Amino acid sequence: MSVNPRIAILLATYNGSKYLAEQLDSILNQSYENFVIVVRDDGSSDDTVALLNDYAVRQADKVHLLENDGTNRGASGSFSFLIEYVLENKQVLGLADAYMMFCDQDDIWYEEKVEKQLAVMLDVERDDVEAEACPVLIHSDLQVVSEQKSVIAKSLVRYQGLEIDRNRFPNLVISNLVTGCTVLINETLALKSVPVSKQAIMHDWWLALVASAFGKLIFLDTPLVHYRQHSSNTIGAKEFIKPTPLRRSFWQKLVSRQPNEHLFEVARQAADFRYRFGKHLTVRDNMGLRISSCMSARIGVLQRVFYRIARRF
Repeated sequence: MSVNPRIAILLATYNGSKYLAEQLDSILNQSYENFVIVVRDDGSSDDTVALLNDYAVRQADKVHLLENDGTNRGASGSFSFLIEYVLENKQVLGLADAYMMFCDQDDIWYEEKVEKQLAVMLDVERDDVEAEACPVLIHSDLQVVSEQKSVIAKSLVRYQGLEIDRNRFPNLVISNLVTGCTVLINETLALKSVPVSKQAIMHDWWLALVASAFGKLIFLDTPLVHYRQHSSNTIGAKEFIKPTPLRRSFWQKLVSRQPNEHLFEVARQAADFRYRFGKHLTVRDNMGLRISSCMSARIGVLQRVFYRIARRF
């Protein structure tokens, strides 16, 4: 195991020229220098590709730009494609082991992000005799900032009310706690996870499920990314407001027959995860997936019943 491994940093872009240079510069200015940025554009119509070409020429040893294949895959599809690309092109990219990090086009990385996360990864693999054959995912907190980089929240985890200690596999089936742009994975996890399911809500959720089911999911309780909020965010951060029985919306949601599309997607993802990995999971984990799969019911009340059962599982 190398003490200074080359890292592949995966970047999927789409009409991101407004913030992209600042993100790329924050990566190129990392305290840890042995990395390559592997970029795929998803069919941008702005100046994104021209900007990427400029960086690829000026930073040829650091920026590896894939040729445009003319396919729009979306965020999850692009990152899934990049994972498989890195696994298939390790030698071209100069990788001994395919450690991979993920970044968004509009954020800003703390200078020590790669260094801190890689140190934890290497410690995990060093301390556990079987860890190199163990899927490992390291993720961190983020600082939420505005378009102009003023601080909105020092911790995205607390801002969104994420229960980060609910990181057991059955909990993660119904609620993702991992923010993709903070993630570092090892090659074992990448190999175990691909191809990422077409039913996966996002690539980071799928990776988190595999890591929690078969390996290690480790959270660093410190922000390592400035998570920029603006009108074009694919997902974005939303402040958590705890529901209470005094709020009218609480009861409307509880008794509504209208199905929740997100819970339906969670159910499809759970069903496909069980189809792929069920024979390698415990009886309890399979049961949790079965319960979550029942949220595919198109009746809102039934969906919420199964959600509450799954949450307490």
